[in-house]
Amino acid sequence: MPFVELDTNLPAGRVPAGLEKRLCAATAAILGKPEEVSVNPHRDPSCRPPAPDARAAPGRLAVLLPSPASAESLCPSQRVNVTVRPGLAMAVSGSAEPCAQLLVSSIGVVGTAEDNRGHSSRFFEFLTKELALGQDRIIIRFFPLEPWQIGKKGTVMTFL
Repeated sequence: MPFVELDTNLPAGRVPAGLEKRLCAATAAILGKPEEVSVNPHRDPSCRPPAPDARAAPGRLAVLLPSPASAESLCPSQRVNVTVRPGLAMAVSGSAEPCAQLLVSSIGVVGTAEDNRGHSSRFFEFLTKELALGQDRIIIRFFPLEPWQIGKKGTVMTFL
């Protein structure tokens, strides 16, 4: 169950409409999280996973970032939680020029440098396109979580 928080000093009017849904879908694809809660054996037939990328190395799937038109068809919202906060007072590297900070917290997928290098590359690709910011104006922080640190349905994920 990933949690993604995007903070930016861009005014709300400069943040693309529907960004939270596209970021939700992109997060599910980037982190390889299932579309639905794993304890639910009944999959929603209207949801579909991202298609494999024909440019991927043989034997590997590449992550396709969703387009605005396809973001909702991925149905990641049952697993991924996204908050977008525009218009904040922020500085990155001492400069208050337009910037963004992404915080990614999840169980089991953000705990190593190798994993996060790949995630970082894909999140930067998504954010630079969506926000029209250079990579030097974006910071990403990854925080691994344990199942006992997330409460849901009156218990914690450990017991779900």
